Amino acid sequence: MKKSIVLFILLCFVSVTFSQVIDGEKTLKTRTADTLIGWKKGGVVNISTAQTSLTNWAAGGQSSMAVNGLLNIYAHNKQEKTLWENYLILGYGTLKQKSTGWWKTDDRIDLTSKYGRELTNKLYAAGLFNFRTQMATGYNYPNDSVKISDFLSPGYLLFAVGLDYVPLPNFTLFFAPLTYKLTIVSDDVPAEAGAFGVDPGDHTKAEFGGYIRASYQKNLMENVALQTKIDLFTNYLKDFGVVDVNWETMLSFKVNKYISATLSTQLLYDQDITIRKEVDPGVFEEYNSKVQFKEVLAIGLSVQF
Repeated sequence: MKKSIVLFILLCFVSVTFSQVIDGEKTLKTRTADTLIGWKKGGVVNISTAQTSLTNWAAGGQSSMAVNGLLNIYAHNKQEKTLWENYLILGYGTLKQKSTGWWKTDDRIDLTSKYGRELTNKLYAAGLFNFRTQMATGYNYPNDSVKISDFLSPGYLLFAVGLDYVPLPNFTLFFAPLTYKLTIVSDDVPAEAGAFGVDPGDHTKAEFGGYIRASYQKNLMENVALQTKIDLFTNYLKDFGVVDVNWETMLSFKVNKYISATLSTQLLYDQDITIRKEVDPGVFEEYNSKVQFKEVLAIGLSVQF
């Protein structure tokens, strides 16, 4: 039920935003010296598959099938005194080998909305909202009997108020000295284990601190586009100066009208997240403050706009 409600909200948000984009493009075509007044939108939709079949293969290996999907879109509205930016990333990947079931390889929902009012030519008083979670249950494969994550486990809500510096149309630097961050672990299993920084048995963790976000996007050359953003957060009330990091980058390569490739990476660091590693069969060690890194390369059917 919770999944249906949040996914419905996301669909409503996308529908409203892009219906406004269409209306805005019909009525707002005026250009200033360096900025388009009205809506600017774009993104990438990519669906890719990979398949390996082995029969009596002496060198070893397993037959496998992999499917990945990615939706990365943005919609920005610029008026004389205001700037509203919206981003939505949906990603999901799964892999099946002959001896296993379907294993999740990528899973994310990331929604950001930022609204600012101009103070000077390049500086805005702004507020930002960000919501991140995943769609499906996650396991510590090959053990698929105990789940370690799920929808809203974890989920992250962030509300920030500060200043947005926009020196270029494709670059923004947002600094928020007033930021509220809420970590949600709604599922009882990871909550009881104290996963994702919550106290064992709790389902939420609230933090108040400072936040910086820098984002940049550019067409590097014909048919090659870059998007990157980095989020930095430190808690005023506990371990001030220790910074949580979330850095995401995506390169899009368009081969022709329908075929392209995307290379996406994500680097995470959060001192409150425990990493559990199997050092021997059935023997686990837990580590705090480990850098997490994910890379996904997808080649397949794609629409870039």
